[in-house]
Amino acid sequence: MKILVTGCNGQLGRAINKVYEEEVKSGDVTIINTDFGVEGVRDIDITDIDSVRSIVKETEPDVIINCAAYTNVNAAESNEDVAYKINAEGPKNLAIVSKEAGIKLVHVSTDYVFDGTKRTPYVETDDPKPLGAYGRTKYAGEQFVMENTDKYFIVRTAWLYGDGKNFVRTMLGLAETHDEVSVVCDQIGSPTSAMELARGIKVLVPTEEYGIYHGTCENKCSWADFTEEIFMLAGKNTKVNHITTDMYPTPAERPAYSVLDNKAFRERLNYTFADWKYAIEEYMNEEK
Repeated sequence: MKILVTGCNGQLGRAINKVYEEEVKSGDVTIINTDFGVEGVRDIDITDIDSVRSIVKETEPDVIINCAAYTNVNAAESNEDVAYKINAEGPKNLAIVSKEAGIKLVHVSTDYVFDGTKRTPYVETDDPKPLGAYGRTKYAGEQFVMENTDKYFIVRTAWLYGDGKNFVRTMLGLAETHDEVSVVCDQIGSPTSAMELARGIKVLVPTEEYGIYHGTCENKCSWADFTEEIFMLAGKNTKVNHITTDMYPTPAERPAYSVLDNKAFRERLNYTFADWKYAIEEYMNEEK
């Protein structure tokens, strides 16, 4: 099996490579790593359909896993046109070319397609109502994928961290120089490791159970709770002050509750993700 990975240098792209390591070594899987402007890997511009078409024609993959995205939630508010190109037009191009080639497409989306007013976990069939530019552009990408190909897996994830710049590393960096930090406690979600998401995607790929999936670690917490767990695992004594969202204003409005229910993974594939506490412990052990 040949897998073309876009955004291979990001947190999820690196995790995808890691979960397929054994299969790559045995020759059962070939990973075609692509990114934009990254030295040492094949260059792809997903916003240019000719670029996508050329690489797919040349490499003939069986599946594309789209890890490329514009993920700066705050910056998207003032750069929505750029975010739209990458998060909406890019997936559209991948979907069109995937259909032309008769291959599968895995497209990664986000909990931010929801407005956070629900107080029970969102299931795959709930109606998206994004609050900001990032969520709007990601939701547009989902719609383009569904309109332009049949063999798709849309996987919504949340609060992702992995090998790269992320919330966990930011908090650990602050703990080195601060005795206390202030973190919001009224945004609730499910911190998800890139490795856990990659494992779920690996389960999806060989199937033909196409559709929308939610892929997050099990159970929920606030950002403040998450920070406390990080510090506890790292042996840090830094105090976490619980503050409300209105005490920490940002350019982008964020959903207050964006817990996703991985219903489709459970019911269609009999697959369960790890608890968020287990996943962060695994990640922290890897980081040591």
